[in-house]
Amino acid sequence: MEAMADLITYAILVAFGVFLLVSVFRVMREYERAVVFTLGRFTGIKGPGLIIVIPVIQQIVKVDLRTVVLDVPSQDVISKDNVSVKVNAVIYFRVMEADKSVIQVENFVDATSQLAQTTLRSVLGKHDLDEMLSERDKLND
Repeated sequence: MEAMADLITYAILVAFGVFLLVSVFRVMREYERAVVFTLGRFTGIKGPGLIIVIPVIQQIVKVDLRTVVLDVPSQDVISKDNVSVKVNAVIYFRVMEADKSVIQVENFVDATSQLAQTTLRSVLGKHDLDEMLSERDKLND
C-alpha cells in the first residue's frame, strides 16, 4: 500500500514538473514581441525566439509587429462648401514600439481607427467638393 502511495506521489511530482517546464519556456515568432511584466511592473521586451518566463511572477503580453489592414467605416463628411460626402477608407499601420502599444493605450487598434476617422473628417472638411474630386490621388496619400 505504501508503494502505491509513493508511486502516486512521484507521478504527481513528475506531472507538476512537466507543467512547470512547459509554462517556463515560450516561443516568440519572428513577427512577435513579448512585453514582460514582473509582479505587475514593466521589465522589458523579449523575442523573437525562445524566452523564459517565471510562472506566477512574470506575465507576458504578445504584440504582433506585422502590418495591419483596417477598414474604416463609411464616414459622412461635410466639405468646405457644406456638401455632405460619404467616404470610405482603409488604413495600414504597424506597431513600432511594442511596450508603448501595451502600456500607454488600452486598445491600440481601436485608438488607431478612431484617430483615422477624426483625421479623415478634419482633412476632407478643409476641401471643396470639386477639389476632392479633382485631387483624389493627392488626398489618397
